[in-house]
Order: sequence, then C-alpha cells, then structure tokens
Amino acid sequence: MSKNAEAVLLNGKKIEYVINENPPSGTMKHTYFSPDRSYVVQFYNDPKNANDPNVRKRIEAIIGKYNPTLSEEKGGAKGNSEFTAEYFSKNFCWPRAIIESPEFGIVCPAYPGNFFFTKEASAQLELKGKDKKSSWFTSRNRRLLNASELGDFRSMLKIAISLARSIRRMHQAGLSHSDLSCNNVLIDPKTGTCIIIDIDSLVVPGLFPPEVAGTQKYIAPEVYETMELAFDDPKRKLPCSATDLHAMAVLIYEYFFLRHPLMGPKIFSKESPEKDDFLAFGPKAIFIENPKDKSNRPKDLKVTVKDLGSVLESLFIRAFVDGLHNPELRPSAMDWERGLVKTWDMLQPCENPKCTSKWFILHDPKNPVCPFCGHKVGKNQFVRIQLKRQMRGHSGTWCSAGEINAYDRLPLFGWHVFSDIFPDEKADRSMMAYVCKYQDKWFLVNHNIKGMISPGGNLVPAKQAVQLSNGVVFRMSNQDNGYLAEVVCDS
Repeated sequence: MSKNAEAVLLNGKKIEYVINENPPSGTMKHTYFSPDRSYVVQFYNDPKNANDPNVRKRIEAIIGKYNPTLSEEKGGAKGNSEFTAEYFSKNFCWPRAIIESPEFGIVCPAYPGNFFFTKEASAQLELKGKDKKSSWFTSRNRRLLNASELGDFRSMLKIAISLARSIRRMHQAGLSHSDLSCNNVLIDPKTGTCIIIDIDSLVVPGLFPPEVAGTQKYIAPEVYETMELAFDDPKRKLPCSATDLHAMAVLIYEYFFLRHPLMGPKIFSKESPEKDDFLAFGPKAIFIENPKDKSNRPKDLKVTVKDLGSVLESLFIRAFVDGLHNPELRPSAMDWERGLVKTWDMLQPCENPKCTSKWFILHDPKNPVCPFCGHKVGKNQFVRIQLKRQMRGHSGTWCSAGEINAYDRLPLFGWHVFSDIFPDEKADRSMMAYVCKYQDKWFLVNHNIKGMISPGGNLVPAKQAVQLSNGVVFRMSNQDNGYLAEVVCDS
C-alpha cells in the first residue's frame, strides 16, 4: 500500500513523494519516487547524518559551487556555461536540493528510463525496473540478458569515453567520488551511455573527508592495504582522486574485456579466502596482463590490451603495472579521455555477421583481423588518413598529429579538420565531411568545410569530393589550424 507525503526543502518549497512499504535502500540512504517519477527523495538510514554539520556543508557545496550540472551564473561550478551544464546533467545524477523535513535528506533527478531494465531484458529473470548496474554487462550475468541489451564493442568504447570525461570534469572541480564501482556507474550498452550516481558522498579535498572506503574489487590497493588502521592514522590511505583513477581504469577494462584486471588464477594465501582477497586486491595485487610478471595470467586470454592499439595498451600498463602500487603514476582522467578518443578513430566494423562485438580497433593495417571473432577484413574495406598539423611559428613545417582509420560512410567532425579542436563537452558535433566508397574508389566528401584544398591546390566546395588514392596529400582546411591529410591505402 502506498501513499503520498510531503517534504519541505531548505528554501521552504514543498514537494510530494510516494511512500512504499519496501523502498529501495542502500548502505546509506533509502529512496522514494515523486508521483510522476521525475525525481526521488532520499533519506539517510543513520539519523546521525541529519545532525552532522559536515554532511550538510558537504551537500551544500556539492549542490552549489562544485556542481557541474549547474552553470556558474546560477551558482554552479566555476567556468560552467549553460551548454556544459546541460551536457553533464546527462552524465551525473547530481543532487538538486536539501530536504529539511520530515527528516534530513536530498532531492535528486530520477535516472533516465534507459537505465532501468524492461521486462524484455531477460527471458530467464524478472528484471523490470532494476538499475542497469555495470556488472550486469561485464560479468557472467550477461548470459542471462537478451542479446539486444548487450550493445557491442563500439558502444562500450563510447561509454568509456563518457565516463573518463565525467571523472575529468569532476576532478577539475576539485572533487573525487571515493566509491566508483559497478554499482555507482549505471550503463546502457544499447545507447552507449552511462550515468554516475551516489554523488552526495563526494570528497572535497581539504574540506570534507571521505565517508566510505569504496566497493571491493574497485578499491585501490593502497586503500585496501590500510583499511584496518584507524581513520585518523596518518599511515591510512583514504579515497581521493588517485583512487578514483584506479576504479575508473578497472571499470574501463571490464567494459572492453568482460573480466577484472586483477582477478587471475594465482593463489596468494591458503590460510583463508579473506587473506587471499586482501593480498590479491591489496599489497600483492598483480595485473593479469602484466608483461613482466605472468604469475597471475589466465591461460585463455584470447583478447588482450595489445588488441586495442598502442595508445590504450600504454594507458592500461600505466594504470595496472606502473601505477598499481604507485598512485602518482596512474594516468589521469584527461589522459584516458584523450587516449580513448584517439582510439575511437581506429574503429573498424567487422564484416562477420556472427561477430557479437561488431567492431574492433584496426591498429595494424597489415593484419586487419577482428580479435573477437578472428574474421579478416579485406584491405579494400578501409583506408588510412594520416593527419599532420602545422608547427606554431614555422609555416610550412608539419608534424604528425594522429591517424584516422576510414571506412565507408565514416563521418568526420571539426576535430578531424582543425588541430585546435578537441571533442570534449564543448565541441560542436556537426558533421563536416564524410568518407564513402563508390565503384571501388574512396572519396572524402566536403559537407561543410570552408577552405578545403584539393591535392592540386584548388578549392573543394561543399558537396564536392577528394579522391582518396594512395599517397594523395591535401589540406582539410586552408586555415593555419587546418590539418594536412595524407592517404595510405593498398587499393
């Protein structure tokens, strides 16, 4: 039996919510929906939180001056515009207001509908209304889901980019999550989107310490190793931005490989499962793909970090070898964002209709094989476009600036045309050009670039094309920041 109730916000405004007998409850809060399910009210399980001034100050700071989903003009994060606020409002389930009565709590927007399972999600389980926690898609549980829920490799790469971008923005604001995990990052592989939840416990460095240590399997080794020490012991390592970077790397690894980066066959202790876990995730943690120490490497690793290209391979080595026990060596969220975006330009569709991944990273054009299904792609199914940027202060001197693996109907955007554009939350996502294959010849069609210059030095107007033959060199734009493009192909 349910009934409507009323909550009073800090500013005196009254809102309605629906009381149910068994509301969704986590370790810290229990939740009720609004009558139209557009927002939720959350009350703390422990009454002490209502009387803790630090909890209140933390939430006030999170809702206000640290809020990336609110423009700076309206009291949100510094440097935030209405455009970027709208962008990140889709990536975070950010608290909106404080509830004063009937008890202390917060108001949050409800998750978008695509982050809840529908009744069609599984033929074996009743999942309707359950959150799409990451673990549903990266563990053995995925076999219980219908294929339509699972997305493909490209959608997982899109999710990884979104996650890295969101964590980068959070860290730029001076915040850290402290409990990033499969439970607090909901994903929807069908649309390639994710949303970060449980924002009210964010760590504000120098002001508000973390309230939780994290979730097992995502806790950084240095935190895991010192969890038994007193909270105020100077030797104890607490969650911070560096521990977020470990958890984020674990999530990204799981998205791509559907396995945990530290959970291998090695037995660290025969005394007890608890001691074994402590060593495996703490002081003795070893990356299952550590190139120098293969003691924790499973025998059946068919797809590895090498299959994602040198950029992501390097990031995973930095995260799980160099930085596993040395937090200062972990790649930043910005490093991940840039590496993932660069890798996106190496995507190639797999022609095998039975391939469940559907896409892969074509990092080696001499061996264009999908690592997921083993299908070899014909060399006439892609061309490479090498981009070069003009060195500042040295007109006519060019240096390497990236590469595009181009396939039929590939769209190109501003960041493929101009060297000073990065596809972050501020970027214009209007298509500027596209690649197509016609009568076994490759073309780059100018859709909306002013100043594209052909190999012969002529202006290429909109709706006209440059043929992409091996060795052809042309200007994406005649502006100083326009890329020089060189084509490499075998066809």
